[in-house]
Amino acid sequence: MTKYASATWTDETLIDLIRVKEDRVAFSELYNRYWEKIFLLAANALNSKEEAEECVQDIFCSLWNRRETLKLKYSLYTYLAVAVKYRVINILDSAFHKRKRTQNVDLVENDIYSPSAETLLLEKELFAKLENAIAELPEKCRLVFKMSREDLKTHKEIAAELNISTKTVNNHLTKAIKDLGDKMSASSIAFIVGGCIHRLF
Repeated sequence: MTKYASATWTDETLIDLIRVKEDRVAFSELYNRYWEKIFLLAANALNSKEEAEECVQDIFCSLWNRRETLKLKYSLYTYLAVAVKYRVINILDSAFHKRKRTQNVDLVENDIYSPSAETLLLEKELFAKLENAIAELPEKCRLVFKMSREDLKTHKEIAAELNISTKTVNNHLTKAIKDLGDKMSASSIAFIVGGCIHRLF
């Protein structure tokens, strides 16, 4: 495949070429399509250009290494965005434990919590609680919710991709928010990313 031709192929076709033929031109096209978007997600979460670049490189390396068994249930962007989310959590968790070892402070016995450590632990707890609540949503409702909140797609874009009306999209989102509100307190419903809490509403 030529580089020019690859620009006209869909993500699904490029993934098939990568999986079946180990096509590096196809992989480069996907990399160029999504690098900046994924980098911005990581950079906003980590507040570090260097860490964000390393995070994105690791994710694309993992994508290439898993090429033979790669199967995506949703869009490639959703896959990459979720990969960033969990990679960021691991990076922050590692950074927290590194600081803890360096300072040699027993947080439990001395009852001393630095603001950054306390915030990280709270965010991880809320994130896990939210993920469990989202996982319990009905399948179509969960898909619409994630496309809206994680992929940042508009109601119109979601409707076109799923072949449903914008009213149906709105109904799914309304139900999702209501169900999440029933399972979590309004003050704690949040989406955790890199040290910041972004309201879902």
